[in-house]
Amino acid sequence: MSPQRKSVGLIGAGLAGALVLSGCAGLPDWLSGRSAVEDGPGVVEPIRAAAVGQDMVLFWISSNGCTEKSDLVPVVRETYDGARVTLRRVRDDRCANPSDDGVELRWSFEEMGLAPGTRLQVANPYRPAQG
Repeated sequence: MSPQRKSVGLIGAGLAGALVLSGCAGLPDWLSGRSAVEDGPGVVEPIRAAAVGQDMVLFWISSNGCTEKSDLVPVVRETYDGARVTLRRVRDDRCANPSDDGVELRWSFEEMGLAPGTRLQVANPYRPAQG
């Protein structure tokens, strides 16, 4: 390869790299190196399952028998293509009567401050039921 052609290739590679780096703010979290789970109150709650539909999000979580909706807070952050919710536990469930089925909790988009039809991702880690 000629020296002139080699330098053009290096300049092109450098320019492409600069364009990629300058666009990091618009990249998905997994590609940009940012954590998918947001900071917030309490601790991130592992979930058994989640479903988003009809402007509502449902979470199924493990429970020691006393978990209530007020023990958890959905932390919502805008993303480049909608929003991401992370369910965080702000009060411990110190009961000693674990529920085999866990507990189902739901939040409407209105409760979370989201416009109807917002595309929503769930960022919590999944932990299957023990048993």
